[in-house]
Amino acid sequence: MKLGIISDTHDHVRNITRAVSLFRKEDVRRILHAGDFCSPFTVPLFKGYELDAVFGNNDGDHFRLIGKFRENGFSVHNEFYGTEVEGCRIALYHGTQPAITDALVRCGSYDLVVSGHTHQVVNEIHGETRLLNPGSAHGFDAGATVAIFDTDTREATIHSL
Repeated sequence: MKLGIISDTHDHVRNITRAVSLFRKEDVRRILHAGDFCSPFTVPLFKGYELDAVFGNNDGDHFRLIGKFRENGFSVHNEFYGTEVEGCRIALYHGTQPAITDALVRCGSYDLVVSGHTHQVVNEIHGETRLLNPGSAHGFDAGATVAIFDTDTREATIHSL
């Protein structure tokens, strides 16, 4: 199964729309968002997908964000979410504390650790664990990026928006 991996959208409607379009084109089945939606109005842009997310440090209005998630049938999991998809153990964490991200990678409990926060792309293997930061879907000054992870091959690709 292909997973769309996105983070740090920071209210950038055009790039969220581009990401969702790319995910459809690439036959992505589920999206994991590593936080920093910022405003609740961006949440419905992911309609048509199963979306799991965690809060980032810039997600200020948790009450309204949770409401938008519920309205759209999505799930938000506070700061951390652990799940298994097609036999792949996944940790989703915004990445605010680098020591926590590092501990998730090194503990050996996950095949994939997804983080965001730094706006820097990371796609590295540490032992049996892949650390994947899709960069920032907003882009800011560095260019907008997202990732696609294939649970069958355990490969990750980075895509510019």
